[in-house]
Amino acid sequence: MKHSHGILIATGLIVALGSGIALGRLTTPAKPATAAAPAARKPLYYRNPMGLPDTSPVPKKDDMGMDYIPVYADDEASSAPGTVALPPEKIQALGVRTEAVRREALRTGILASGTITVDEASLHVIAPRFDGWVETLQANQTGMAVRRGQPLATVYSPQLLAAQEDYRVADAALRQLQGGDAASVQSMRRLRDAAKRRLRNWDISEAQLEHIAHLPPGNLTITAPASGVIVDKPVVQGTRFVAGDTLLRLADLSTVWVIANVPATQISQVRLGQPASFATPALPGQTFAGKVGFLQPTLDAATRSLAVRVELKNPDGRLRPGLFGNVTLAGDDGTRVLAIPRSALIDSGERQIVLVEVATGRFSPRPVVIGQRNGERIEVLDGLREGERVVVAGNFLIDSESNLRGALSAMAPPADVAPAAHDRREHALPVQPAADAPKASPHAGHAPPAPDPHAGHDMSGHDMSGMEH
Repeated sequence: MKHSHGILIATGLIVALGSGIALGRLTTPAKPATAAAPAARKPLYYRNPMGLPDTSPVPKKDDMGMDYIPVYADDEASSAPGTVALPPEKIQALGVRTEAVRREALRTGILASGTITVDEASLHVIAPRFDGWVETLQANQTGMAVRRGQPLATVYSPQLLAAQEDYRVADAALRQLQGGDAASVQSMRRLRDAAKRRLRNWDISEAQLEHIAHLPPGNLTITAPASGVIVDKPVVQGTRFVAGDTLLRLADLSTVWVIANVPATQISQVRLGQPASFATPALPGQTFAGKVGFLQPTLDAATRSLAVRVELKNPDGRLRPGLFGNVTLAGDDGTRVLAIPRSALIDSGERQIVLVEVATGRFSPRPVVIGQRNGERIEVLDGLREGERVVVAGNFLIDSESNLRGALSAMAPPADVAPAAHDRREHALPVQPAADAPKASPHAGHAPPAPDPHAGHDMSGHDMSGMEH
């Protein structure tokens, strides 16, 4: 009796517990359904990491072990022509660096090589206009410094002797006729002036004419026309010369020229009167200031440069002709302009572009118009905005991949058929039989029955008693 009573109590507890659980489920508010997780993007295909026209429907590696890069539908839709997307690991492997475009004042000074030469305007040539001989050569050393009016050489000439005698006779007669007949005085004066004019035509100065009377007949002392240095002495004492032969060449080195070779790409920055300076390793720590005095009208075809002449004062003679050094042509500090590093520019001759980072890991080529160059900085006239980031290292590798992007896009399958184009076996359609083709047998594909090994044998002559069972 007690046992059946316990069973009833246990059964009641179980029923009560089940009712409570059911009631709790009915009264507990249902939890809201969670939003479905966004589906992961599925690559359309995978392209070669080196830009080769090779794609794959599944992930793979190239011959160098580099992973193929996935291409997604939104990448193809949002990319500008030539835009290259690189994963972070490849950006690090290529050493890609970017720099922001900024405004700055470019110093447009020009640095060019230059050589000291003689001021051609200060060159003097001693070349008598009559025949004769060099009696005495006082300036007998090349490089000898002389002063204006200093005797250089004494020459003898029969032509000079005749003209000298005509002048002496006419001058002496004129002195004797002073106060006499006016007609005779006038006639003798004309003879004297004619002899003097003949001597003057031979480039004999008034001072030399005054000293002719104190020299032996036919002799003439040639003096220095200016202070300078003997730069050429083709004769020696006793040499015979004819009219026009060079006896000595004299140069005034108080002013010298520097001929600087400016590249053709920078000649627009050169002007007359532009301040310039010259420095040479031969005179360390010294700088010589001057101005641009002349621009050659033609370019040197061999060096593609323009010869620019700078005039320098040389009072102490430290600047010697033939000295080599550097010429700095001062430029304008000017206004602030957009500038980029020289390494950011890709100049092929036909185009000038930079690679702009349009998004993280995404680079787009953009044509630009450049202006002046200054060392490692280049002015940008059009094509960029301040603050944009341009590639300054690794840009040639990215540019090569960008050039292949157009061909790669043309060779890659469209987004809606890309998987089918790469794996036709998975989506192959069944081939419909032709109308006149014979129908297949219902037993096609079944193996024929094995032939009887005793077929064709005559069993009548054999003992079959052992085969009854």
